[in-house]
Amino acid sequence: MTVVKDSGARSMLPPFGEEHEELRQTVARFVAAEIGPHVDEWEAAREFPRELYGRCAELGFLGLKFPERYGGQGGDHLHDAIWVEELARSGGSGGVAAGLNAHASIALPPIFNFGTEQQKQRWLVAGIAGEKIGALGITEPGAGSDVAGIATRADRVDGGYLVNGSKTFITNGVRADFLVCACKTNQEGGHGGISFLVLERQMPGYEVAAKLEKMGWHSSDTGELAFTDVEVPAENLLGEENGGFKLIMANFAWERLLMAIGAVGAMQRLIEVTVAYALEREAFGRPIGKFQAIRHQVAEMATKAEASRALTYNALRLFHTGQDCIREVSMAKLVTQRAVLEIADQSLQIHGGYGYMREYGIERAVRDARLGPIGGGTDEVMKEILGKTMGL
Repeated sequence: MTVVKDSGARSMLPPFGEEHEELRQTVARFVAAEIGPHVDEWEAAREFPRELYGRCAELGFLGLKFPERYGGQGGDHLHDAIWVEELARSGGSGGVAAGLNAHASIALPPIFNFGTEQQKQRWLVAGIAGEKIGALGITEPGAGSDVAGIATRADRVDGGYLVNGSKTFITNGVRADFLVCACKTNQEGGHGGISFLVLERQMPGYEVAAKLEKMGWHSSDTGELAFTDVEVPAENLLGEENGGFKLIMANFAWERLLMAIGAVGAMQRLIEVTVAYALEREAFGRPIGKFQAIRHQVAEMATKAEASRALTYNALRLFHTGQDCIREVSMAKLVTQRAVLEIADQSLQIHGGYGYMREYGIERAVRDARLGPIGGGTDEVMKEILGKTMGL
């Protein structure tokens, strides 16, 4: 099947420029050549090769927004946004995108933004080089969106902390070399009692309790972690003690925006694949794309995608220029995650029985998209945030 691809010209909207478009084309070529052909194999294996981190590092993708002195490319969040969007559009695998981005775009930024120079040299440099893989540990069996309810404890002892507790649904949790881990350091609890410690997998008492089987994102490993009297040195404290809630909120804004950007890329892919299929698949002597019902359905998909892109790019512009954009990011996250799920379902309907076949990747897209309204803050949390920004 020949997929009719958008030329990319329409993506040249503020804040993107010629340099960003060149990066987009570079990412597209890489993903098409080195990721796309292996997705089914990696899905079946329930992970992609660790070597992929090294390859992405070699091409500079893991360090796009980090300074050159740490091995990065000296770019900014716009370059990272291009990578995330094009990885989703060309790759067709939520799991591969999740595993790569959980490391480079979610675990590494807190170290860069809040870490000491020693911490940056130790984990950021190795992470950008793809030598060490990172993960972010916030969610627990009893605390997800309610981050103030975190129960993992880090008690002060001579020379550092003693950590006890557990984390779950941690992307890269099985293979991560280090974990940027949210812990309770003030036993009174609440937002003011959270700190972040960098835990390393070789520390005694640090255990990968389980590799979780999921509905989607099969090619990314998702782990449940357990900590039993893990001794963490004081120099592994990231930022200020009891100042972790600020770090969480700073990370959430970018994480949620990344989810919206990835959804925009995934929607574009689904539309490209669906249009190509509708022009080739015949029924009653003509391509099914010539039937009014199919045309109308594709038109609806395209409208949802374009509205999602506009909302997301606006939030990205505000974020990039340092403006308060909690409302816009929350809107983008809320709208795009439902939109990509709906578009995937519409694409599946148009493909009919063929939509369930691996060849087209539609069934995978439906499964992968379902996490969006849950992960990174549920729809309900986004609505609560938006209500509060409106004074309600």
